[in-house]
Order: sequence, then structure tokens, then C-alpha cells
Amino acid sequence: MTTAAATAKGAATREAILDHAYAIACSAGLEGLSIGALAQGVGMSKSGLFAHFGSREDLQLAVLDDAARRFVAHVFQPALSRPRGLARLRAIVEQWFDWVRHADDGGCLFLAAVGEYDDRPGPQRDLLLRQDRQWRQALAHAVSLAVDNGELLADTDVEQLAFEIYALPLLVHHDAGLYGYESTVARGRRAYDRLIDTYSPH
Repeated sequence: MTTAAATAKGAATREAILDHAYAIACSAGLEGLSIGALAQGVGMSKSGLFAHFGSREDLQLAVLDDAARRFVAHVFQPALSRPRGLARLRAIVEQWFDWVRHADDGGCLFLAAVGEYDDRPGPQRDLLLRQDRQWRQALAHAVSLAVDNGELLADTDVEQLAFEIYALPLLVHHDAGLYGYESTVARGRRAYDRLIDTYSPH
């Protein structure tokens, strides 16, 4: 096997491990990741799995990075095709509501992880904070573009509005499993429209 082929095989194996680990973490949390169960699930030995991830902590951090990549690809990247301003901001919110659906993977890894690590200092919490701050900054930037376009009041507190918008997908996630996804998202959309209307110059 050539070096390039070995590298490609190693990358594919790592990706398969992360896929399986992500699925486990979505339903059981990052603390629910067991090296033994994961190795068995992907048909590897523990030593083989440790060749890709040197420790359980390394695996947890890699899963968080992978989950962040999935989140950005689902929520933020599609919105970039929309015009700057309210159209793009709405697209972000719509995609975020859709992310909440989680029909296939059992739940939002990030909300579970926040519950696990919000009061536990360490690299997992540090990474969660960095990821969350990046998303808040991206959301605030989308709000600021709408202000620049004149679609929102010139004196809009960008950080405050971003905070208020951020709260909507969290509540939609909370209610969707209890009361049904479609009706909950409909409420989320109405709440978003009402919120944006309070900041509208018209």
C-alpha cells in the first residue's frame, strides 16, 4: 500500500469512528462515550481506536469539532447564498429550526454537552465556549448587516437582538419533542417575526 493510500484509509477510518461516536453522543452525551463500546461498534480493537484518538478526552474533543462542522454546514453555510440582511438572517433562523428536528440522530449534542460541562472546567468546556462564541458572533454579524441595509433600526443593540434570536431555537428544541415539531416551529416563526418587527424602522 502506498503512503497516500494508507493516509486515505486512515482518514476514512477516523471519519467512520467519528460518525459512530457522534451518533452515540447525540443520544447519550459526550460522557456516554465508551472506548470499549465504540471500538466494538466500529469493529476495531481498543488499541486500534487509540491509534486514532489517544484518549477518551481527545475523542470527545474531536466529536465536538465534528459536531460543530455539521452545525455550521447545516445552519450558517446555506444562508450565505441569500442576500445580506434580513433574508440571510431569516435563513439562518430557519436552518437552525430545521437543525432542531434531529429525526435521525437522537438530539442536539451541544445542548447535552452544555448540560454536562457548564460547571466543569476543562478542555471540553473551553471548546464549547469557543464554538458558542463563534456562532453568536456570526449571528450578530448577520444582524449588523440588516442594520447596515436599513432593514433594522439604526440604533439596534446588535448583541441584544442576537441574544434574543439565539433564544428561539433553544426554546423550539425544548418544546419540539414534547409538543410536536411542526406546531412548535410555527410558534418559533411567529415569535421571530414579532421580534424582528419590534426592531423594524417601518
